[in-house]
Amino acid sequence: MKKQTLLFLLFYSLVGHIALYGQEKSFAIKWIGEYSSTKDLKKEESLSGKVYNFIFGEEIKKIIRPISLFTANGSEFWIVDQGSRKIVHIDTVDGKFEYFHSEKNPFYSPLGICEFTENRLLISDSQLDKILVFNTVTGVFYNLNDTLRLQRPTGIAFNKVTGQIWVAETAKHRLLVLDSDGKIVKMFGKRGLGAGEFNFPTFIWIDKSGTVYVVDSMNFRIQILNAEGRVQNVFGEIGDASGYFSRPKGIATDSEGHIYVADALFHAVQIFNQEGDLLYYFGTQGKGPGQFWLPTGLFIDEKDRIYVADSYNSRIQIFKLIKKE
Repeated sequence: MKKQTLLFLLFYSLVGHIALYGQEKSFAIKWIGEYSSTKDLKKEESLSGKVYNFIFGEEIKKIIRPISLFTANGSEFWIVDQGSRKIVHIDTVDGKFEYFHSEKNPFYSPLGICEFTENRLLISDSQLDKILVFNTVTGVFYNLNDTLRLQRPTGIAFNKVTGQIWVAETAKHRLLVLDSDGKIVKMFGKRGLGAGEFNFPTFIWIDKSGTVYVVDSMNFRIQILNAEGRVQNVFGEIGDASGYFSRPKGIATDSEGHIYVADALFHAVQIFNQEGDLLYYFGTQGKGPGQFWLPTGLFIDEKDRIYVADSYNSRIQIFKLIKKE
């Protein structure tokens, strides 16, 4: 991997500010905001609601320990909260903050979440060893496939190009490709150090072209595969400096093909090009805007808004990729 001598860049905006480190000058990252509880939702209360809250006290709902998230429009969020063992739904337009969980299969260690078919999400639970389907309209959960036997499923992603589901089966050090009914179509990988081999793979991201990005956690690297499972590139190694990995977690890509990787022990998000060269990174340990405490999941939408599950700060932070002329 190419290492770079990093320069300090400081980017200010009208909304917030964030310290950026790197040599890439074609874009910058702007801090937009955060959500952690009902206090962050600014929907105007009715008079009766204000009276009720004055007399009985306002109920404050909170995110406890977010691990991953999904949003389709930047105003409505579905968050896997390992702290409450529930799915948190935040609608910033309607001012909603809701909890969802399965009565039949209560979550034990939910981890991955991704878009599936219309009004449905997929959620992995590494302790239940199951993939659950969640209907966002009815609030109902059900097993994707009752006969599917998994060992520690973690990362999950839906390939819109092929209509297939990719799952990191962490305890087996492999990736599974499932059809829409949850039946196994393909399996890739075994434990090892070679390309296409894994050591506790976790988070997965699939871009619009169908390219698959896998966090090969305990090999401290990223593997990039095509839709058929052939390895296109591998980069990364363990280290305690920028450009290396210590505890790589969530992964996502933006419209320019930049690869974002959250590192929990660095308390930062590192940004690489497709060759694996570090462009720059943002984040330091702390509680302020643009700071993190053990960040985990990432999501980037079509408008290049970047969402970070800031796990031990109990919040979701939102950033925006700014392209420079």
